[in-house]
Amino acid sequence: MGSESIRAAYGVRAAEYTRILGSVEDMHEKDRERIGRWASSIDGLLIDAGCGPGHWTDFLYQRGASVQGIDLVPEFIECARVRFPEVPFRVASFHNLDVPDGSLHGVLAWYSLIHVQPDELSLVLREISRALAQGGQVLVGFFDGSPGDSFPHAVTMAYYWSPEHMGRLLSDAGFEVIDVETRQDPGKRAHAAITATLR
Repeated sequence: MGSESIRAAYGVRAAEYTRILGSVEDMHEKDRERIGRWASSIDGLLIDAGCGPGHWTDFLYQRGASVQGIDLVPEFIECARVRFPEVPFRVASFHNLDVPDGSLHGVLAWYSLIHVQPDELSLVLREISRALAQGGQVLVGFFDGSPGDSFPHAVTMAYYWSPEHMGRLLSDAGFEVIDVETRQDPGKRAHAAITATLR
């Protein structure tokens, strides 16, 4: 499942996705608290990587963060620009964030790494580390499960990661894990989130 397939799969369902999952108010209260708390601790430029229709990017912007949203899917970026005209959005990929080395202070990757193929995830994490200044932070949200196992996500193929395995991949990319959260909500796949800082 390459980038072109992911772009195409989300592109044709962008409007449906936005209608169902494009509001922060529909997100879990604990996720709003966690992401808001994380952003408030960072002084500098943030990127919401894989921003989709832009709701989390706007959430950060409304709290005073210097943030921009990027996504692989042009339809999402077009939608985000209409919905949140004050917030900067652009098309870009995890494989090339298109920013200078060390120019970022935070990267939010909230359920956006789930479609990255297992053999490419290390490369993506290294691209994030390249873009971050020393001491910069990444916050990753993902489905907790057997590392690298695939499952039929509603839009396109996705992958589970365990907090332990994701933590090792982050460490290999130059990060130090500083916080791990797991949660099992009734009727939903297990949730995990990791905050890590660049060494």
